[in-house]
Amino acid sequence: MEPDRWLGVELRHLAALQAIAEEGSFGRAARRLGYTQSAVSQQIATLERIVGERLLERPGGPRPVSLTEAGRLLLRHAEAIVARLDAARADMEALSTGAAGTLRVGTYQSVGKRLLPALLRRFRDAWPDVEIRLTESSNDEELLELVERGELDLAFVIYPLVDGPFEVRQLMRDPYVLVVPADSPLAERHRPVSVREVAELPLIGFRQCRSLVQVQSYFRGRGLELDVVFQSDDNGTVQGLVGAGVGSALVPRLTMDEHEERTVMLELEPRVPPRLIGIAWHRDRYRSPASRAFVETAAELAAELEAAANSAAAPAAA
Repeated sequence: MEPDRWLGVELRHLAALQAIAEEGSFGRAARRLGYTQSAVSQQIATLERIVGERLLERPGGPRPVSLTEAGRLLLRHAEAIVARLDAARADMEALSTGAAGTLRVGTYQSVGKRLLPALLRRFRDAWPDVEIRLTESSNDEELLELVERGELDLAFVIYPLVDGPFEVRQLMRDPYVLVVPADSPLAERHRPVSVREVAELPLIGFRQCRSLVQVQSYFRGRGLELDVVFQSDDNGTVQGLVGAGVGSALVPRLTMDEHEERTVMLELEPRVPPRLIGIAWHRDRYRSPASRAFVETAAELAAELEAAANSAAAPAAA
């Protein structure tokens, strides 16, 4: 039986294709990979011979090299394979460090302010030799991409997760509240605000928070549209504009500072489905004892925080 010529494809061939696609030239790809330009050319020539297709358009001169249709198709597979190799390398590093070493955690603004400081203090008391490195993004999809590539060990996320090789532990339910200026007539109310009343207000909202789409769908299911007059990804800006009387805000409780005197947080009736917060990791990667302990500590602290928030909200909803 004739041997499968695809068995001749090597990781360096796929890495060269990915580097050329991202750099736009053989020279820059060679410098990035630490090869000579001729070596990269030979790797691409070998790859094209194995797959039986031309993968690159080589216009010559200053114009960048581009991928053919076959090249773009193969690149999608190459990126996944190289990402798994990066994840495997990260696994070996984690395995060799044991209880020491580095734990890389992705976070976003509301978790970073309300949950993370206490979590880090508690975790460091139990794991003093583990260094925590944080990466922040306003978009948890970006954090999950880093988890998939092995550049992060854990990431705080919002449900539902995007598709990918992930496992997740739900941490807490973060209920939606209506934030109004302290001098608003609504602030004097002793009963929850209805969703129909919310739909009649000008609202300050978040720009990239995925849970906003779920909230809008909830209101549209009741024949209501939210009037969002301004959007920002900064929690302080949203609350500051509410305090200045620009509008109100329908937001998860965790995103707001309950001690801000210029605003008041009001409960809703019926309640909008809460934002669900979790922490995710790569399901195929090795999980160190420190990583598992971090997840457990986060779950314990989140439960405490959720219980305290529910206790504080109970009198207002009564």
